[in-house]
Amino acid sequence: MEPSSYRIEHDFLGEKKIPNNVYYGVQTLRARENFNITGITQASEPLFIEAFAYVKKAAAMANCDCGVLNPKIAGTIIHACDRIIEGEFHDQFVTDLIQGGAGTSINMNANEVIANIGLEYLGHQKGQYEFLHPNNHVNCSQSTNDTYPTAVMMALHFKVKVYLQALQELRASFLRKSDEFKTVLKMGRTQLQDAVPMTLGQEFHAWATTIGDDIKHLGEAQEKLTEINMGATAIGTSINTPKGYPELVTKYLAQLTGLPMTLAPDLIEATSDMGAYLLISGMLKRSAIKISKICNDLRLLASGPRAGLNEIRLPPMQPGSSIMPGKVNPVIPEVVNQAAFYVMGADVTISAAAEAGQLQLNVMEPVMVFSLFNSMNYMINAIFALRTKCIDGITANVEVCREEVMRSIGIVTALNPILGYETAASVAKEALATGKAIHDIVVEERKLITQEKWDEIYTFENMVHPEYIKA
Repeated sequence: MEPSSYRIEHDFLGEKKIPNNVYYGVQTLRARENFNITGITQASEPLFIEAFAYVKKAAAMANCDCGVLNPKIAGTIIHACDRIIEGEFHDQFVTDLIQGGAGTSINMNANEVIANIGLEYLGHQKGQYEFLHPNNHVNCSQSTNDTYPTAVMMALHFKVKVYLQALQELRASFLRKSDEFKTVLKMGRTQLQDAVPMTLGQEFHAWATTIGDDIKHLGEAQEKLTEINMGATAIGTSINTPKGYPELVTKYLAQLTGLPMTLAPDLIEATSDMGAYLLISGMLKRSAIKISKICNDLRLLASGPRAGLNEIRLPPMQPGSSIMPGKVNPVIPEVVNQAAFYVMGADVTISAAAEAGQLQLNVMEPVMVFSLFNSMNYMINAIFALRTKCIDGITANVEVCREEVMRSIGIVTALNPILGYETAASVAKEALATGKAIHDIVVEERKLITQEKWDEIYTFENMVHPEYIKA
């Protein structure tokens, strides 16, 4: 490397050559060398980068008000943060999301990038930290242990909003199909055995309802992401912060982001507690499991087409076999299943990492953050694929559904109030043994009820919204 193409930076471990074209510095370079774990860096999470810039901007504003940063330095930091918030320099956030040090490398990556953007703005060269220092100025009144979790909470809040939108759109798709299929009579099943009649619309409506329930509860969990520990610094005692700084920086963060940020009442507890991550992870797992179960149902209902249930047709997305001509597989529900499996596993990782915390800090926070971000990313993508490439294009095999109802033994259940359980059971047994229709046995052979009574009981409306009918 030519001398003109790099600069020398130092930390207390020694000196490093830093390429002149990058805005990060020596501590970020060490992190790149130490933590080549996933290959997924902070640059892949723009909301996280922007959240960090908001944290540093709010800190500069509060520090200026408290008199510990002069207005010129504070204004320079704010200028640099604004450029990052607007989308510049995101490629300079190069630290692997899984790292040792409880997030220190990501915090220093932000400090160094902001400092070097600011230095150029002031007319200096990158690395001339005597004019604007990553630790002394950009990190003033801060520690990784309050900036990192605060930025994570904000980024998660933004990402949950995107996830909720995906769920709302999926719910709307199920509701549209519910209306489309409201007159499609089909057989309900329990334990994969015939149960009683329903409509395909009711089935889709139930899926919309369960998604709506997750929207409600995930929205409630999202509120837990607004309680932060800014000003806690190292362990929650607020060492190295001026009086009033924690409250002031929290106020500025709320103003800048529009989020209802509040300061945790016990900063020592908030610095080591991982409860919000566990809650969000649990809700993500819950919704992933429920969506995966729906995908199982879709695959089963579309099975066949000739040797399965064949009640619905999924949109054909690609040839399903390299050897069997004409085979089409339910690939979209399958891939959503797999994304859900990842989320379930990530929840185990988050649980183990939260439990592994010791005393006043949980150093395993980065793997929790990595897992939460990826879980949400994967499920957002999976839900989009499920909605646009599967649900919206589903069609019903109306005649197949109706024929299954009329030849089912399960419809004898509606006769219990008239015939009694024992007689109805004997009818079911005969139908099962002979293959005869329930109607033929009850009306034509045994003459247990009249055709008029049969017609009264087995109307479409009464099969899907049954009323008690006396003999």
